[in-house]
Amino acid sequence: MAIDSQHKNVVYQLSEMEHFYGPNIHILSSPFMLSILAKLGSPETHQPMINELVEILYGHLIDETIGFLFPKKNISIETRMKSYHSEAVYEGQIIDPDIPCVTVDLARAGTFPSHLCYQKLNYLMNPNVVRQDHFYVARQCNDKGEVIGVNVSGSKIGGPVDNSILLFPDPMGATGGTIVEVYQHYKNKVGGKPLLMIAMHLIVTPEYLRNVKAHCPDLHIFALRLDRGLSSQAILNEVPGKKWEQERGLNDNQYIVPGAGGLGEIMNNSYC
Repeated sequence: MAIDSQHKNVVYQLSEMEHFYGPNIHILSSPFMLSILAKLGSPETHQPMINELVEILYGHLIDETIGFLFPKKNISIETRMKSYHSEAVYEGQIIDPDIPCVTVDLARAGTFPSHLCYQKLNYLMNPNVVRQDHFYVARQCNDKGEVIGVNVSGSKIGGPVDNSILLFPDPMGATGGTIVEVYQHYKNKVGGKPLLMIAMHLIVTPEYLRNVKAHCPDLHIFALRLDRGLSSQAILNEVPGKKWEQERGLNDNQYIVPGAGGLGEIMNNSYC
């Protein structure tokens, strides 16, 4: 059987923005996704369109993440044309379907995105090695509305994570407190060493990237947009990360500017 060379080593290349934040950080470059994200953040957009747009956005994020980071394997599989042609066999690389995957629901903004990732992984991978964990975490604020930490009220974790790919689909990467908390929990309190740990966001800030990079050195970060709208015009003219210490994307209450509003509230129509 002849083997087509184009399928021997399938290399996936991301379309991403130039920046100086480091190799594990990927700010994707997609005019279509930026357009959908702009519509999501508009005050004119309401449910049920909110969740429909989130589904489009996370469909792209999970596709890019899988294509770039997930391990591949070589297979030989017959197609329906085999009854007519002995050559009708696909031989080449696919995503290895037997790599254990865990998507973590960071309630509440991350609940729907995690479900979307869980659903897609069940189609792609062997469903017996795909699971969804649940982590109940929220901002802890003072009486001025300023974020002073995170409050973990509980979790439901389905077992060890040895040699697993962990996904943290959390729409807003604002301060980084939530991701640092859940990262350290899986590192220190859940059995096994993960193969990969990946955070997936719609929007991130420079402050988020600085915090997470300092505390989660092996975490891969994928985002559709970087928001640093409270930076000076001189800084906005620079390539992201070149003058990282002067970049600002959070207001005094640690909400993202331009941002998209509180997606946890908007997605659930719950403002308490």
